[in-house]
Amino acid sequence: MSDGKGSIGGSAAGRLSVFKTYKLYVGGKFPRSESGRVYEVTDSKGKWLANAPLSSRKDARDAVVAARKAFGGWAGATAYNRGQILYRVAEMLEGRREQFVREVAEAEGLSKSKAAAVVEAAIDRWVWYAGWTDKIAQVTGGANPVAGPYFNLSTPEPTGVVTVLAPQDSSFLGLVSVIAPVIATGNTAVVVASERYPLPALSLGEVLATSDLPGGVVNILSGRAAEMGPHLAAHQDVNAIDLTGAANDDLARELEIAAADNLKRVLRRRTEDFADSPGTDRMTAFLETKTVWHPTGSLGASGSSY
Repeated sequence: MSDGKGSIGGSAAGRLSVFKTYKLYVGGKFPRSESGRVYEVTDSKGKWLANAPLSSRKDARDAVVAARKAFGGWAGATAYNRGQILYRVAEMLEGRREQFVREVAEAEGLSKSKAAAVVEAAIDRWVWYAGWTDKIAQVTGGANPVAGPYFNLSTPEPTGVVTVLAPQDSSFLGLVSVIAPVIATGNTAVVVASERYPLPALSLGEVLATSDLPGGVVNILSGRAAEMGPHLAAHQDVNAIDLTGAANDDLARELEIAAADNLKRVLRRRTEDFADSPGTDRMTAFLETKTVWHPTGSLGASGSSY
């Protein structure tokens, strides 16, 4: 029964605070860091927001294993199906819009209206890349003229497992801008979230887990890029690395050297304004081109061919 003074059915003034526990997103599941380590995440004014998992090298290895396991199915899906799945993710981001507005505002010190604009731009960016899944092949592939009786066709194929160092300062729009093009083209991703602002990235993992995206296509780690980056850059089962979120030129150079050991594709660190309209360069950065030759055939005694 309720006395109207805070018991059942009355005021909630006496409730305990229920703090959110943020976890990693690896292989479609939500593990804590195997090391048990966490670190404090604060807002722009230094106020504590949450404890985020401090990922270890073992967590990074597990994420690569999950990404490799998911690669075959994701790369083999039709481009149209990948577009449908990415659009479903955008639908779910729209449904959790207010949560992301709050997290972005707290992380980046933005007003609610400015944070809302950033989140809306991020959702629109996700939709934009979803629309490219079945169109990028027409832009990057085609029939090549050759001096001989052959069909010569070039088609793009995904590179494989891509490590993505997410932008340090753009916790959501930048994050979406580096993840979406990687998976839109059939790659799988191991993402190292912004060290200072990891919460929107970890919340994105919750969205991906409840969408139609297969587990392992995107794996999200929080922690220090300087700690996990060298291991991922040298990992023999990682095919490419995006250095956007490398904290400085020295770290970027170290990772680029490590990536050369197995000829990884490298997208170098550069200054970007993620509010600008995107191009196709982030998609083509992690595509390989396969060219097939096939002899033309004769249609009969006339010698005509097809």
